[in-house]
Amino acid sequence: MNEEETLYEIGAKNLAEVYAGDVVVMPEGTMPFIDVMMRTLFGEVWERDVLSIRDRRLLLMGVIAARGQADIWKIQAKSALKRGELTADELRETLIILAPYAGYPNVASLLGHCESAINEWTAEQEEEGA
Repeated sequence: MNEEETLYEIGAKNLAEVYAGDVVVMPEGTMPFIDVMMRTLFGEVWERDVLSIRDRRLLLMGVIAARGQADIWKIQAKSALKRGELTADELRETLIILAPYAGYPNVASLLGHCESAINEWTAEQEEEGA
């Protein structure tokens, strides 16, 4: 950590890295909630070096699956693909292992969002390669 960097700035860098630039970093002071989240969650928790981003993401995806939060699953899935943390088949496999633990109805609601993230990522890869 650079002495001149604030926790908010560190958090903004971590947010951009974790979500491969797909999540907009709002300017500090836009909303108190965002300021606190950036400083604590992304400036401190995601800054720790004990677990990799991939490990953290897998844990987070388990929680998201247990709650059946499909839109958030899609964001995590696409970020994992873009960052090379998981392949499309590994993402699909996470749903298989999570279903008995998080509940089949919760995980079933993620299937379409997972495939949508894979399709979007595949299309982006094809555009970059064209």
